[in-house]
Amino acid sequence: MEFSVKKFDLLRELQLVQGVVERKTTIPILANLLVEAKKDQLWIAATDLEMGIRTVLPAKVKKEGAGTIAARRLFEIVRTLPDAEIKFKGLENNWVELRCARSRFKLVGMARENFPALPDFPHPLVKIPTAILATLIAKTSFAVSMEESRYTLNGALLQLKPDSITMVATDGLRLSHIETPHRFNGLNTEVRVLVPKKAMTEVERLLKEVEDKEEVQFARDDSHLFFKVGERLLISRLLSGQFPNYEAVLPRENKSTVVLERDLVASAIKRADLVADQRSHAIRMALDKNKVEIFASSAEYGEAHEELIPPKPYDGEAMQIGFNATYLLDFLSAAAAGPISFEFKDDQTAGQMRPLGEEGYKYRYVVMPMRL
Repeated sequence: MEFSVKKFDLLRELQLVQGVVERKTTIPILANLLVEAKKDQLWIAATDLEMGIRTVLPAKVKKEGAGTIAARRLFEIVRTLPDAEIKFKGLENNWVELRCARSRFKLVGMARENFPALPDFPHPLVKIPTAILATLIAKTSFAVSMEESRYTLNGALLQLKPDSITMVATDGLRLSHIETPHRFNGLNTEVRVLVPKKAMTEVERLLKEVEDKEEVQFARDDSHLFFKVGERLLISRLLSGQFPNYEAVLPRENKSTVVLERDLVASAIKRADLVADQRSHAIRMALDKNKVEIFASSAEYGEAHEELIPPKPYDGEAMQIGFNATYLLDFLSAAAAGPISFEFKDDQTAGQMRPLGEEGYKYRYVVMPMRL
């Protein structure tokens, strides 16, 4: 194996694969990248057995071959090298020599035969516009459960229909739901898959590297999901199990509504949260006809009081309801700037929030109240 690549090209791909590399592993080969020099390209692969990534960049290949190199060490070395051509050469006992300008390294490698095989990309099921998929992930990923015991909630539900696409995530205390119309050519039935949280994060990173007009080729087999973005391929194990019946918990009787500007209410909640209990982040919203008040207090920090005047009067009965400030801020950070509709039934029932300026998307956020 002997080849050379441009530093910029290599560094870009190494940055993209770092999130998949297993950092703390009892299987040493998972901390390595598989590099394969073929024709005029260098292929790079990484896996942690739950997820895999394969990417490619231009290369001047003098001798075809393959080997494995410690992923983190190679990344740290390449990022510090001068902007010049980097030359690689395979040595005996799986070692790899790296040269750039006046720098020279010899890195310990491992036999390529030890690297786990990644499944091949099957025939794509649909093509999803990158702008749509990026929006769906950004609006739901924060609501995915981080509790490993709640296995089916450790990912988001991706629901594909012939004329629409939906993504839903919940951790049991809040639910984020977004849907948009889109015609999928060749799709004649509904497809439902659970996308793991880590896969959502890595797909989002890949999407940032391409233009919005590009498309993601999406495929699945019996145990994997595949997201192909250009020549880069992300592979993730399917989450098994049944996602909860989210439609049953979507509020239908929240008829008391107040509309507030996103930036104003987000700023007020952030300020109130500064003195809230830092374990519960509990705040209280008091709704009256012509104003909305936000309160927070803790024995350690003191009290906060914010007052907001909605552009239109609140149309329900006066009430007070408690929420986790972090849950509200997660949604407000993801929602588009502009008016937000806050919809309530009573102080014991989940509240629903909808941005009114999300053109082309039906986006809603449901959050359970806190007992204060």
